[in-house]
Amino acid sequence: MIHFEQAILANGLQVFFHQDKTTPIAAVNILYNVGSRDESPDRTGFAHFFEHLMFTGSVNIPEYDEVLQRVGGENNAFTSPDVTNYYITLPVTNLETAFWLESDRMLGLAFHEKKFEAQRGVVIEEFKQRYLNQPYGDIWLKLRPLAYQVHPYHWNTIGKEIAHIEEATLEEVKAFFKKHYVPNNAILVVAGNTTWEEVQKLAEKWFAPIPAGEPNERNLPQEPIQKEARVLETTAKVPLSAIYKAYHMVGKGQEGYFATDLLSDILGRGKSSRLYEQWVREKPLFNQIGAHVSASFDPGLLVIYGTLNENVSMQEAEDAIQSTLTEICHNLVSETELSKVKNKAEASIAFEEVDLLGRAKSIAFGAVIGNPNYLNEEKTNIQAITAEQIHQMAQQVLKPENCATLHYHKENA
Repeated sequence: MIHFEQAILANGLQVFFHQDKTTPIAAVNILYNVGSRDESPDRTGFAHFFEHLMFTGSVNIPEYDEVLQRVGGENNAFTSPDVTNYYITLPVTNLETAFWLESDRMLGLAFHEKKFEAQRGVVIEEFKQRYLNQPYGDIWLKLRPLAYQVHPYHWNTIGKEIAHIEEATLEEVKAFFKKHYVPNNAILVVAGNTTWEEVQKLAEKWFAPIPAGEPNERNLPQEPIQKEARVLETTAKVPLSAIYKAYHMVGKGQEGYFATDLLSDILGRGKSSRLYEQWVREKPLFNQIGAHVSASFDPGLLVIYGTLNENVSMQEAEDAIQSTLTEICHNLVSETELSKVKNKAEASIAFEEVDLLGRAKSIAFGAVIGNPNYLNEEKTNIQAITAEQIHQMAQQVLKPENCATLHYHKENA
């Protein structure tokens, strides 16, 4: 059980504290409830762009990293379709420095033209290197718009295309900041060997004076039920041909999520999974194969992916995967197999809980989906899943008409 305290400041900032007296380190995690799903379709990639811009300095602190390094701290961030998360670890004796740094850039990011242009160049180069010029790098640039026709999950976090970042103006970026990077759209989690009283005092001192932003009500277009299989054929200079199959499923926190997550584990988590055992070990059609869920807040995807061995046709790969899916749709999984994947899932959760920052992140992610206690309920919810529920979700999710398939062919020399 991970214990925590919580409060909401007058400006809407949610504040959480988890005490750990065994460490001299403190973790400060601030999650902004904004991701790529909150972008305009003609200005994508802004949330990820801000992940870079937030480190270029604020009004009162021109060099964010330099200040943090002086007090023995480290920081990083990540952007997803749903959220943007920033985090700091530092000696607990210097905890107030983290409050100062994070509050100052929330209050007023310094939009310097030169730094703006520099980070624009960094993001454009990242787009090229990681997504356009790397083998298989454009998988999600192709698979997302195939799977999603309406919902903003249609585009990848990096953005639809480079032009959206190339053409972005400083005024557009400032407007995005003013709308989303405000106290009432953020969750602050502090973990470490301090007290709730100290955290409350620092939160009031550094964050309470920041004005709340305008209420931001999401009204995202909902993805309609897919009623016909979709297939996209593409060719590229890659080592091996690959296949990606994306099936629509419920979002994180919704009924059926845990059963579908365990279903993906049974199919493709690790070398003891069904797909790996059948099509890598027993009959080696694939070089590698696996499955995972996207863990999206809105309805997401169960994805099966694999690279084909040489001289294996795409049709052979399709037939192999479908035979495994047909089997799991027709027959209940055994209690032994179900118990195995439950134990693996619990072990992963326990591993995350060992890390102080991991606990802070988990509290923040629970809070943003409306249940800060999510991490404490997760193990119980996983253990409660039955073979019948797995079977029900397999039949509901793994239907051919619910699938978007990307055939990624190796270009012949």
